[in-house]
Amino acid sequence: MEKASKSKLTAAQKTEARWGWAFIAPTMLGLIILNFYPVINTVYQSFCKTGDFGRGNTFVGLANYVQAFAAGETWHSIWNTIKYALIEVPFGVIIALVLAVFLNRKLKGTSAFRTIFFLPMVCAPAAVAMVWKWLYNQQFGLLNNIFHTNVAWISDPKIAWISIGIIGVWSIIGYNMVLFISGLQEIPGDYYEAAAIDGATGIRQFFHITVPLLSPTTFFIVQTRVIGALTIFDLMFMVMDKTNVALQNTQSIVYLFYTYAFTNGDKGYGATLVVILVLFIMLVTFAMQKAEKKFVFYN
Repeated sequence: MEKASKSKLTAAQKTEARWGWAFIAPTMLGLIILNFYPVINTVYQSFCKTGDFGRGNTFVGLANYVQAFAAGETWHSIWNTIKYALIEVPFGVIIALVLAVFLNRKLKGTSAFRTIFFLPMVCAPAAVAMVWKWLYNQQFGLLNNIFHTNVAWISDPKIAWISIGIIGVWSIIGYNMVLFISGLQEIPGDYYEAAAIDGATGIRQFFHITVPLLSPTTFFIVQTRVIGALTIFDLMFMVMDKTNVALQNTQSIVYLFYTYAFTNGDKGYGATLVVILVLFIMLVTFAMQKAEKKFVFYN
């Protein structure tokens, strides 16, 4: 009897529980409708062949996966995505770290410079693509006019992927810089004072104090930017026209998914490409989590 009375909720507790459910219900519904259901539906569609007008899907088992792994364009697009990540992630992190170290000092105009470097992050991707397409234009672009060259920055298959990567680095530097500044402000100043007393130069302090103690922030930025780079789409879609001869050397796996799912209307095969990408990201993330214990130091 005592246990039953203890487990029985009072009227106030019931009211509190109802309000609690009411507050979390919108979030739960949003997760179910906008996250969980699309994930399950995407996995299911990857085993189907899309019917006419997107209806009447036919279950085909692993046929889409066999086709995707056998197609050269799948591996080519994955390699294009990796090449983009190899430019955007390391250069975006290194440049942002250097800027953060300089802008973390108490100098005149620091706030203005922080704002200027962060501006590309808040610009619309369409505006960024339009400006860079003008800069890269072979005939009347600013870069060719300044350097007196005639380089096809986004039309030459050999360098187009590098040009796209430069835009990615430029766009993300401000975001990475703000995170690094936040991490730098968490490092106690006593370490630098002790190092200065011992005669350590600024360069030695940077590599022996700043870099190790900033490793948790660095790891977070690298991990999130790797995922962001592997899912790149909007930048390539708006910079690279469908008639561009360098498109095959720059299109990412997400761009290929968009082509099949929305241009060709084959949502089943498009879903297969998405599942392959998710599995690849999970594999990369797992490897990075394993490397965290070796390369990340917590003070």
